[in-house]
Amino acid sequence: MKGFKVLKLLKRLLAVAIVCAIGGGVFYVTTLPAVQEKMSGARRMGGGISAVPVLAASARLDNVPVYLHGVGTAKARNSVVVRPQVDGRILSINFKEGQEVRKGDVLAKIDPATYQAQLDQAIAKKALDEVQLENAKRDLERYSQLGGNVVAQKTIDTQNALVAQFTAQLKQDDAAIANARAYLDYTTIISPIDGRTGIRMVDQGNLVRAADAGIVMITEVRPISVLFTLPQQQLAQVNKALASRVLSVDALDSNNQVVLDHGTLQVIDNQVDSATGTIRMKAEFPNANLQLWPGQFVNVRILIDTLERVVVVPTPAVQRGPNGTFVYVVEADEKVALKPVALTMQNESEAVIATGVAAGDRIVTTGFARLKDGARVDVSAPETPGSPAPVSAKPETKTDPRNVVATACAADVQKLCPGVERQGIRGCLRANAGQLSDTCKAAALAAGRSQRKADNTVLQ
Repeated sequence: MKGFKVLKLLKRLLAVAIVCAIGGGVFYVTTLPAVQEKMSGARRMGGGISAVPVLAASARLDNVPVYLHGVGTAKARNSVVVRPQVDGRILSINFKEGQEVRKGDVLAKIDPATYQAQLDQAIAKKALDEVQLENAKRDLERYSQLGGNVVAQKTIDTQNALVAQFTAQLKQDDAAIANARAYLDYTTIISPIDGRTGIRMVDQGNLVRAADAGIVMITEVRPISVLFTLPQQQLAQVNKALASRVLSVDALDSNNQVVLDHGTLQVIDNQVDSATGTIRMKAEFPNANLQLWPGQFVNVRILIDTLERVVVVPTPAVQRGPNGTFVYVVEADEKVALKPVALTMQNESEAVIATGVAAGDRIVTTGFARLKDGARVDVSAPETPGSPAPVSAKPETKTDPRNVVATACAADVQKLCPGVERQGIRGCLRANAGQLSDTCKAAALAAGRSQRKADNTVLQ
């Protein structure tokens, strides 16, 4: 019992030590003036002017696709429930569940004995009637040769009728044979389409009837269709684009991140759903990799246009104010200019600028909290992804743990302490220590260890 209490006490002490280490690192970061200035967006420059640290990207010329987005459901191009057409006992099941089958493949066999006997009976009946017809024809020929002086005309007429009767009987026999042969063929159940089998509904040895639910469902999944809807207001755009070309359609996963397949628009419904104000459309996809499955919900985007050589900036760069949309352009003197802009279109990642910005302009993308027209800025990140990071004018800041932590925690300040003045950042971060990102926590812990090591060196 005593050992258990000691172990419990040690666990509590360890938890307290971890929290204190993180809290101490954050306290260290937020109490140093240099770091406070970095986190709040200011670094002292020549002349005593405060520079706001920002991220920037260059506006560029690009070709931008224009999509309409909808939500749809994958649907098998063809779906067939395979049912027996005759009654009988199943002798064999010739497919596996989930198997790919081709049109004409044998799926199951029903005991054919009864239907083979019926066919043999029909064939024998025809043979009997053929013999009777031949005999009737010979009698008719004999009566005709004797003439009316020996054989009464009535007898000749009766014999003619008998020949016609047996001739008709042979046609009836042919129909009976065809019917019996069809029933015999039905004992071999074949696939009516190419597709994939589902879970079978009956097992070998069972007695089945033509009225039963079926043996298995086959769905054609390559190619596959997707039914989706668009708002009725977008119908004119689709029709206009469809008049000049086949429209490409992409099927995406539930997060709109992964393209599952590429297809084409096939059908636009002939009426709008007045209850929802939407119109249904159907697209077809090759589905070569079976990424789409019947009944699956997917996001759909349809390409209706491509804007060629337009000015593009990151969406976060576009700000909105009382007078409309605007961006901050970084000038050559490292000051920003507020530029009103007109947007052609905008999505989650990019905005197309119609007027107000030229290709090559440096546009602020992050760090708007203290930004205003004419403010001096410090662009502290690469302007384009993949470019090397700018070299600091002060070499010591590259290894100074305070600057490392300030950079690591900058996003946390913007997220957790928006609008907080510099002197309040310390308290804000300490109050939200449990919500700090792993990057910020790790940098704070490293800075705390570095400071304690420096203090120990001084004391020694």
